[in-house]
Amino acid sequence: MQKIKLSVIIPAYNEEENIKKGAVDKVFSYLEKQNYSWEIVFVDDGSKDNTVALLESISKKDSRLKVIKNPHQGKAATVTTGMLSAKGEIVLFTDMDQATPLDQIDRFFPMFERGFDIVIGSRQGRKGAPFIRKLMAFGFVMLRTLFLRLPFSDTQIGFKAFTNKAAQDVFRNLIIFGKQGLIKQPAVKAGFDLEFLYVARKRGFKIKEVPVEWSYQGTKRVSAIRDGFDSLKDIIKIRWHSSLGEYNEN
Repeated sequence: MQKIKLSVIIPAYNEEENIKKGAVDKVFSYLEKQNYSWEIVFVDDGSKDNTVALLESISKKDSRLKVIKNPHQGKAATVTTGMLSAKGEIVLFTDMDQATPLDQIDRFFPMFERGFDIVIGSRQGRKGAPFIRKLMAFGFVMLRTLFLRLPFSDTQIGFKAFTNKAAQDVFRNLIIFGKQGLIKQPAVKAGFDLEFLYVARKRGFKIKEVPVEWSYQGTKRVSAIRDGFDSLKDIIKIRWHSSLGEYNEN
């Protein structure tokens, strides 16, 4: 059985519009041109529109496309499901809207060859994002630096890749986002990225941040007040669990 080099994990929640705009076609057409083996794993987060039907129809065209159906638990649980199910030597999760085009993975491969376990994308300037988003980002950087000492300029972009070994280890050792219950809102939790990056550093994995292309796509899933408050709570929770020695080191 041929080894899979790259697994692409795409979380989906009510993505009918993006799918009809050709987001999946862009991902598939790029991968078809590559000379390495790959798979795409779509993980649906209990969508209420035609997302699942559209994805299942697309997946019938190629065995390398897979669809996993989750109950609605939020992006953290959705991404985690995909990461732990991946078969590839390298596992990337990316957003359906392709705010960062999949071809940016080409910038990551050399970093893995140099021995890094995790490679994360970094946006430069967040061109096109509204002022409130940029202000939120600035405040978030200050808080995560103060409390968690994460040495990255951008922890929140939806374009991050792991060796399979690192993915299995990190996502099985989350505490706050390790067990998600059913929720009633889209719940794009900023704290999720912070926790898995914090866990990865605690467990000794080598992380490299790489600049990537990014364009603001617009989203109804971000609330400045709700998400800002939730992020602060998650930062404090991560710090608390760490002070109790609950994030085991390798």
